[in-house]
Amino acid sequence: MKIEDCRKQIDSIDKELLNLFSERMDVSAAIAQFKKANNIPVLDLKREKEKINSVVENSPENIRDYSYLLFSLIMELSRSYQNRLIHHTTELTDKIQAAIENTPKLFPDRASVACQGVEGANSQFACEKLMRNANIMFFSDFKSVFSAIEKGLCRYGIIPVENSYAGSVNSVYDLMINHHFNIVRSIRIKIEHNLLAKPGTKIEDIKEIYSHEQAIAQSSEFLSSLKGVRVIPCENTASAAKMVSESDRPDIAALASKQCTKYYGLESIRDSVQNNDNNYTRFICISKNMEIYPGADKTSIMLTLPHEQGSLYKLLSRFYALGINLNKLESRPLPGREFEFMFYFDLDTPVYSPELIQLLGELPDACESFNYLGSYSEVF
Repeated sequence: MKIEDCRKQIDSIDKELLNLFSERMDVSAAIAQFKKANNIPVLDLKREKEKINSVVENSPENIRDYSYLLFSLIMELSRSYQNRLIHHTTELTDKIQAAIENTPKLFPDRASVACQGVEGANSQFACEKLMRNANIMFFSDFKSVFSAIEKGLCRYGIIPVENSYAGSVNSVYDLMINHHFNIVRSIRIKIEHNLLAKPGTKIEDIKEIYSHEQAIAQSSEFLSSLKGVRVIPCENTASAAKMVSESDRPDIAALASKQCTKYYGLESIRDSVQNNDNNYTRFICISKNMEIYPGADKTSIMLTLPHEQGSLYKLLSRFYALGINLNKLESRPLPGREFEFMFYFDLDTPVYSPELIQLLGELPDACESFNYLGSYSEVF
């Protein structure tokens, strides 16, 4: 047969498939109305498993795997369609609606804010860009920032989550698994790393350089050009600058922002040593309470899935079916659970979208665990 003849056959078969799919969705709609009238949950896991097993058993062996994938997707789409028709709310969607209605229309100019590090840290500059009169409290590590929010010591916390060059801050994503918080804003700030030392120090005098591991990664090309210099990670770029300032040694330096020169009496002996001038870090502003400010067009969620074949594929099909754009997917291993992961998603869709509300109503039944982290807008 010629390829044109094969394509005609495909077109004819696809027309039949589309008609049958339409009929199937009509029957799904009828089932949805029955479930709504009788207060029956949309998800019937026992029925779905029986259906999939039957499909696999009756499928030709050479396409058994493909049949499984096809009908798993059909079941996901059918369930999503039923949820849309039933149009029920959940405790979470009710909370989201209440937060939209009760959150003030303007982001506050003044609040207590927890930041990791010391004066001159990049989280401080991110905070000052978000609000003009922040009362900043500095903490030694990211875990303490999360704890300060949970305990009510501060209204907000500023946490870095990813860098355009070095990637995600994995330690922060690991902490997200064990802490309760809500994202209320995000911000991107341009990062410049400078080699700071005591006045009069020359670059050939330097034997050790201190900085945060992300700053070290972002300045790897410059650091590799220095011969015989030891590079030592520490908890924060500003903490590195402070340590250099307080040390009696004349042969150490720090990678930090130029603003640290005014805080610690240092000078820059090399400016902008990062690998890429287009170097941005994204910070999230977190709160204990759910706050959703006007214009929120991003949503973040965290979830775990059943440890079985196709579970992530099935989940992603829901986003696709609802037309929801996914712009970040991060996975982190779950402590104590072999080869199982927590998945973090950033969704690029307004919180006011009916499709998002439908998705958030569906996901708790589709996941082993599900956490809505917040809807917010991003500041540049």
